[in-house]
Amino acid sequence: MRNWLVLLCPCAVGVALHLWLLLGGPGRHPAGPLAFFPQWELKRYDVIVGVLSARHNHELRNVIRNTWVKHLKQHPALSPRVLVKFIIGAHGCGVPVEDREDPYSCKLLNITNPVLNQEIEAFNLPEDTPSVLSEDRIVSVNFRVLYPIVITSLGVFYDADGVGFQRNITVKLYQAEQEEALFSARFSPPSCGVQVNRLWYKPVEQFILPESFEGTIVWESQDLQGLVSRNLHKVKVNDGGGVLRVSMTGEGSWPHEFTEGVEGIAGGFIYTIQEGDGLLQSLHTRPERFVNHLKNLEEEDALLKEESGAYDDIVFVDVVDTYRNVPAKLLNFYRWTVESANFDLLLKTDDDCYINLEAVFNRIMHEKLDRPNIWWGNFRLNWAVDRTGKWQELEYPSPAYPAFACGSGYVISKDIVQWLASNSERLKTYQGEDVSMGIWMAAIGPKRYQDSLWLCEKTCEKGMLSSPQYSPQELTELWKVKELCGDPCRCEER
Repeated sequence: MRNWLVLLCPCAVGVALHLWLLLGGPGRHPAGPLAFFPQWELKRYDVIVGVLSARHNHELRNVIRNTWVKHLKQHPALSPRVLVKFIIGAHGCGVPVEDREDPYSCKLLNITNPVLNQEIEAFNLPEDTPSVLSEDRIVSVNFRVLYPIVITSLGVFYDADGVGFQRNITVKLYQAEQEEALFSARFSPPSCGVQVNRLWYKPVEQFILPESFEGTIVWESQDLQGLVSRNLHKVKVNDGGGVLRVSMTGEGSWPHEFTEGVEGIAGGFIYTIQEGDGLLQSLHTRPERFVNHLKNLEEEDALLKEESGAYDDIVFVDVVDTYRNVPAKLLNFYRWTVESANFDLLLKTDDDCYINLEAVFNRIMHEKLDRPNIWWGNFRLNWAVDRTGKWQELEYPSPAYPAFACGSGYVISKDIVQWLASNSERLKTYQGEDVSMGIWMAAIGPKRYQDSLWLCEKTCEKGMLSSPQYSPQELTELWKVKELCGDPCRCEER
């Protein structure tokens, strides 16, 4: 018998070790049979609070830790029921802000060998490309300015050699989403301008088009016949070394309402690059700027590691931490919550927001909001899509977004979080996390609970659940007044 025990012991130990590694080993989340072992279950929370935060916002995070999070930890009833985590991108952008196409992304402004101190024809036509008279009476092209330029002339294609100009055509430049043209040129037989290469050009009033300017040039025939035009793929764009980019709707980068008539060109324009000395200086100092920036990123990584070790309240998600990537940050956090915690509701907010968790809990109980398929917030309806600026949306084709909760805070039930997490790799991200959330939610139609106490603007109201866009000093003062008087907005005279 003893010999049998000696033989069986290693097997028993091996089976036990295998089960431990399979079900409850390091880094594994308990599931299935582990329900029989309560001591191994994930800790349960009523609410998980996810606070979107930028890597460099150390001061805002510390203010939150010293205000409403500190109050939460000192609250014996609420403290065990809530888990608060800051959501931060694990990677900093390796491109200095000065060298990005815009401050909201991490795309390099790739200007090399700029053409300075001379006029540049925007389009070159291959010599073997014949002129084609189409039936289209309106043709337009969209472009974006990456470094300041001035358009000096607008031009149209001519019909045939040796005949002279025999058409009536108007060319206009529009700024995106503007109804009035910035300037225009009218071509006619008595006033056809100057022929340069294979186009007729006329000078226009000169404006400096700044970095990030979005423009549309429109050619319109005033005659009954169509325009001489060309497909954009059949011309060469002279981008001056990278100072402008011509965009095509076929590439999915521009909405169709940016294009009038048919996309293409029926002429061209001549431009010059502005502030050439400043551009050369910027390109000359770029290598040094990159070295210093990467050094600062290393120091930032070390500070974040130290901060995370000290407070254990940061979830690092696998994205580059920029504004355009905030929707991806949020989806990654939803995956983390489903994999790492047991909870009923999730509250999302930003690191510049005032939050009153006691009021949130009271509202949940009073309105019975702790149920499935709930989305509780202050919703914007029929919100127009911006095509320029920080909130520029070039991917969503409709003129208005579906209903979305404003960013100061909202609450969703666990089943919604699970759906978002399970579909996170397939959900398309848009320009902001709030509008992205609205588009995602339009697919499943949760029960929306409208509540104006989630404030959308930087104002203070008695009983508010949240309020956005505060500095660290303002958040500190709000909480100080709340603790002193019960109302963060003011103290009643006694």
